[in-house]
Amino acid sequence: MSATFIDTPLGKFRVQFTALGLARLQFPKAKAEPITGSIEPPKNWLRQTTAALKTILVGKAPTILPPLDLSTGTTFQQQTWRALLRIPAGRTCGYGELARTVRRPKAARAIGGACGANPIPVIIPCHRIIGASGSLTGFSGGMHWKVKLLEIERVKLPLH
Repeated sequence: MSATFIDTPLGKFRVQFTALGLARLQFPKAKAEPITGSIEPPKNWLRQTTAALKTILVGKAPTILPPLDLSTGTTFQQQTWRALLRIPAGRTCGYGELARTVRRPKAARAIGGACGANPIPVIIPCHRIIGASGSLTGFSGGMHWKVKLLEIERVKLPLH
């Protein structure tokens, strides 16, 4: 099990890579969740991940992302995670709206499940997904992280 830590002003994030790219990002103080096949990352992947994470944590959009290994997800989850990457910083999107984006208009609950299974939160911005009424809903990193990330992106809270 090979894990690396990225030190940020908000704490040390744990990252793991496979031969395909960044496969897991965990919040500071989260219980370690090892992955199979983790490797010591190439220096350029670690640099890209560090730069992307630190850029996001100051409220900006990164210009380059490291290669992402989304292979742990189902086809639907991977499709959802790729759609999340297209939501601009500072914007939010409802579960139903994202379901329509991935051409599964009745799959709002499944979108929620895919967000909860996101192995690379922050970089794949599931924190930008909100309830239909504009309410903040669950977040795998905890609601305090969701609120913090939205505040960093200057999203006006409360949304409802």
